[in-house]
Amino acid sequence: MQKTIITLFVLLSIHQTGIAQNIRGKIIDAETHESIPYANIKVNDAENLVSNSEGFFSLSESNSADETALTISYIGYANQQITVGTLKKLDFVISIAPVIFELSDVNVSNEKPNPYEIMANVKANLASNYKSDGAPSKDLLFYRRADYFKPKVIDVEIEKSTGFTKQALKKVNSDLKTFSNDLVANPPKEFTDILSNYYTTNVKKDDKSAFVAKLEVLKATKLKNEGSAASSDELEKKAMNLILQHLDSTKYYRFKSGLFGSRDSISLRKDFNRKKEQEKSKETISQLTTTKRNITSFLSKNNFSTSKKFNFITNPELYSYNYEETTYFAENEFAYVLTFKPKRSKAKYSGKLYISENDYAVLRVDYTLEEGEKLNSFNMKLLLGVKAAANLSKGTLRYQKKADDSGYYLQYATVESGQYFYLNRPVKFIELTSAAKDVLSLDLKVEGNASSRTEFLNISRSNITATSIEKIKESDFKFINIKSYDSKIWKEFNALEPQEEMKRFKASH
Repeated sequence: MQKTIITLFVLLSIHQTGIAQNIRGKIIDAETHESIPYANIKVNDAENLVSNSEGFFSLSESNSADETALTISYIGYANQQITVGTLKKLDFVISIAPVIFELSDVNVSNEKPNPYEIMANVKANLASNYKSDGAPSKDLLFYRRADYFKPKVIDVEIEKSTGFTKQALKKVNSDLKTFSNDLVANPPKEFTDILSNYYTTNVKKDDKSAFVAKLEVLKATKLKNEGSAASSDELEKKAMNLILQHLDSTKYYRFKSGLFGSRDSISLRKDFNRKKEQEKSKETISQLTTTKRNITSFLSKNNFSTSKKFNFITNPELYSYNYEETTYFAENEFAYVLTFKPKRSKAKYSGKLYISENDYAVLRVDYTLEEGEKLNSFNMKLLLGVKAAANLSKGTLRYQKKADDSGYYLQYATVESGQYFYLNRPVKFIELTSAAKDVLSLDLKVEGNASSRTEFLNISRSNITATSIEKIKESDFKFINIKSYDSKIWKEFNALEPQEEMKRFKASH
């Protein structure tokens, strides 16, 4: 009897575990069996998901029931509707097939569409297709960012110090070498996930229209090695603290590099740093404000009608275009497919555009910085020992038509950016005193790359009243620090399936 009860208990536990698990699926091409990235998955005709760059997607526990309806769509492919129950029978792999349409379905002409005329129409319709009408809306957003700092060379050595003993000087140089070697051997990286409700509207203020945005963070996680830093500001702070530990903790110092000096005083005195922290806390921007600013900025920078980045859309005269084909987009709708590459010196990108045949909206763009091109380069290597250049800029943006047909909004984006940096400069810490000064001199050489990858998904958009937005009270939030990615973290919500790199990352102490 006891054995029977134990067996039933185990079977029941397994059954319950099966129910509670997130569903993970993959989308592939029915003919080539290759994975299809960035396909849209509509869940119960309410929320949108996107397959990642490897073709995978995941569903929340609440959407893992057999009767959950999924609609898979991708430009050039036939839509497919299945249930989660069917997905399980297909071993969680969905095959979608390219559309073969009849000639009667599309305008037929002996002349190939002129890509320059198409781009002229795209430019003429930018304002009507992408300009916000200011209508109150509520967007459920998933925002993921990965930051990388990859130093190639870090050389830091203290050449002179009037305040150090020989033994202390040897110790600080040893500490700096250990710090540098660890950074080169183990480049820091950081992954941030944020799920939020983003409310926007336009309000009248002093007889002018003003944009208002409010943010409600539902969950936010951060995955990184404990004590690590992926941003240049954090790394500078860690290195500075390492040096300051070996200076006289009762004195004040000023930082100077070459001809440039800092007006800020530096010290390890507790009373001094307590006062600075108090002053800093008054000016500290909340995590909520920073996140809201980042999301608003991301949306603005990736809007074709407002961003100067996409000159292959706003300034078509700079590029060469080639008409590739007309492909299926949605029921009774088709899209022109154009490729583009630089024609003039101001053109920096190459890629592919998918443009609506009906209203000339850019439905999707895949772009990358042309090989050898750089953005915002700065080279004062010989004079100041500084060189920097944006050497990575690529992405995929996908726009969706609004429910009322009044234009388009950004539904999904994956954007990568990166910079090369070189710094080779002398640095001094000079004691602030009228008497004989302590001076610490060091040589600093750093070379490498810093990059980031941002993914954005608008899961759902709904109408809301301006009064409702006005009543929303924003509150700050804290990140949940995690040691490794676990899909159970997002079991209550639909979220972007991470790439294998993020899944393999394990935080260390």
